[in-house]
Amino acid sequence: MYYAILAYHEEGVVESWSKEEDAALMTELLEINDRLVAEKSLGPAARLGATRGAVTLRGKGAGLVIDGPFAETKEQLLGFYVVDFPTLDAAVAAARDLRRVNPTAVYEIRPISLYLPGAPLNSGEGG
Repeated sequence: MYYAILAYHEEGVVESWSKEEDAALMTELLEINDRLVAEKSLGPAARLGATRGAVTLRGKGAGLVIDGPFAETKEQLLGFYVVDFPTLDAAVAAARDLRRVNPTAVYEIRPISLYLPGAPLNSGEGG
């Protein structure tokens, strides 16, 4: 079963980290990524850009584009993982590993009803 592990954090806190603090955290998170890849449990994962560069599309027809993520939450969605585990408990265990490294983050684990593997992701600016 596929699960999304959504990583939430207060964006201002994350942006306040020094380059060294951020690099140390990413090193530990990537160790978990490498383990999940070796276990063939990790699909796409992404660290999202700042919410100040985000827009929300909502409404009828072509919709209306609104600045920002427009969520009424203290934390912002800053990244996600797609994982493949046989049970929710196993996905929660993976999220606990991530939280052990980044204890101030909040992780939401949600089943995925549709996942299309193999779509290539291009790196770099501008999509």
